[in-house]
Amino acid sequence: MEIDLFSTFLFAFITTFTPGPNTISSHAMGLNYGYRRSLPYFGGIATGFFSIMLLCSLFATLLQQHVPAVVPMLTIFGSLYILYLAYHVFFASYLLSQRAPKALGYSNGLLLQLLNPKVIILGLTVYSTFLRDMERRAIYLVASALAFTLMSFTALTTWALFGLGISRLLKTERTRRIVNAVLSLLLVYTAVRMFIGLW
Repeated sequence: MEIDLFSTFLFAFITTFTPGPNTISSHAMGLNYGYRRSLPYFGGIATGFFSIMLLCSLFATLLQQHVPAVVPMLTIFGSLYILYLAYHVFFASYLLSQRAPKALGYSNGLLLQLLNPKVIILGLTVYSTFLRDMERRAIYLVASALAFTLMSFTALTTWALFGLGISRLLKTERTRRIVNAVLSLLLVYTAVRMFIGLW
C-alpha cells in the first residue's frame, strides 16, 4: 500500500480545523487578548502537539515492528473512528463562546495537549494507518510531526483571527448544513479508502 497523501492531509486538516479544545480556546484567547498576547499559549499548544505526534509515531513504529498483526486492527479502528468523527462533524455547531477565559500561557497550552484526546487519537490514527508504510527513519518521523504541528498552528491562528467571522458565516442553518455535509462526506471517503487499502 502506498501512502495516500491526499487522504492523510484531508483527515488531518478536518481534525485540526474543526472545533475542538485547541481551536475553541484559541478563538476565545484571540478575541479577548489579541493575537500577540496569545502567542505564548499557542506556542505551548504547538510544543505539546509536536510532542504528542512524535510519541504517537514512535509508538506506531514499535507496534509495526514488534506486533505487526495489530496493524490491520488499528486500520479498522481508525476507519471506524473517522466515521464517528464524520457523524459528529455533520451535527457540529460553530457558535463559539466569546466569554473571556483567564489569560492562558505557555504551560496551559502544553498541558492541554496531554489532556486532549482529539490530538492523541489523531496521532495514533495517522501513524498507525495513513503513514504505516512510511519509512521509519528519524528524519521522516520528525518532519511529519512538524508538518502536522504547522497545520495545527495554522488552525489556531485562523480561529484566533477569524473565529468570530467563521462562526457568524456558519450561523445560518443552510450554510452550516452544507459545510458540515461536505466535511462529513470527505471523512467518509477517507474512511472507505483506508478500509479498501487493507485488501
